[in-house]
Amino acid sequence: MTDYVVGIDLGATKIALGLIDPSDHITARDRLPTHTEAGPAQAVERIAASIEHLAASLPPARRVSAVGVCTPGPVDHQIGVIIDPPNLTGWRNVPFQQMLAQRLGVPVVLEHDAKAAALGEFHFGVGRGTRSMVYVVAGTGVGAAIIIDGQLYRGVHNFAGEVGQMTVDRHAPAYDTSVPGAVQEYIRGPALVREYTRLVTQNNPAAPVAELTGEDVAIAAAAGDSLAVAVLEQAGQVLGTAIGSMALILDIDFYVIGGSVIKSGDLLLNTARQTLPRFCLPSVAAHVRIEPAALGDDSPLLGCAYLARTAS
Repeated sequence: MTDYVVGIDLGATKIALGLIDPSDHITARDRLPTHTEAGPAQAVERIAASIEHLAASLPPARRVSAVGVCTPGPVDHQIGVIIDPPNLTGWRNVPFQQMLAQRLGVPVVLEHDAKAAALGEFHFGVGRGTRSMVYVVAGTGVGAAIIIDGQLYRGVHNFAGEVGQMTVDRHAPAYDTSVPGAVQEYIRGPALVREYTRLVTQNNPAAPVAELTGEDVAIAAAAGDSLAVAVLEQAGQVLGTAIGSMALILDIDFYVIGGSVIKSGDLLLNTARQTLPRFCLPSVAAHVRIEPAALGDDSPLLGCAYLARTAS
């Protein structure tokens, strides 16, 4: 295939776009604020304008033949509808695939962001050469995607991979976005900030606490902040517990971790590796590998490009 495609990662605060050549290299980029409050129609128009700008740099006789878009879930990938993602306020049952395809006049595919990132890592990143893997992404929330024999496993109702909602402590409190004791309430960015703030206040009630993100806590842990280290170690223990359960159920031995939490370096993943054997049969745990994602923010863009090529 000689045409270019565009991969788009549409999030709660930003829209990242990548123009991707026939060799699957990102040759140009753009980044836009999402402005969710303005609604999906305005997002379609600004995305279209950005794609037209990116396409203007193409060599002669080359064109953008298809577009892949990923968004937070839940998403109906078959009909291209954004259902009701909690962090895209007011975007309910949006036929985004159809809206963008009509505006651009090229095929468009829509996918869940974790699944798109998983495909990017599987085909172009740390998963190359494997047959099956699980990709876990921890950011504002925690999601996962399961790839078995090269194919996404979606489940009967397209809910497969909601590892963030797995219960690891049935006595823990419930939060608005989670079931009680859910994995994501120990690993996702806001949970890291909440626990870090609690520890700072507990150690020094008079200490001012700056506004932080989960990435800030992860970076502080990598730099040796003892309280941040404690928070990331707890997150790693929970991650290892969850991977142990998944390995027992799925018999998949390769787990790729992405998102802002891996900014803590080896701390999170080493703790997960050390924890896993306690919550998994030795014969299963012996084969499990846990590795950081290799592509960073490019994984969803390249995964979207892979899907766009299959649609064009």
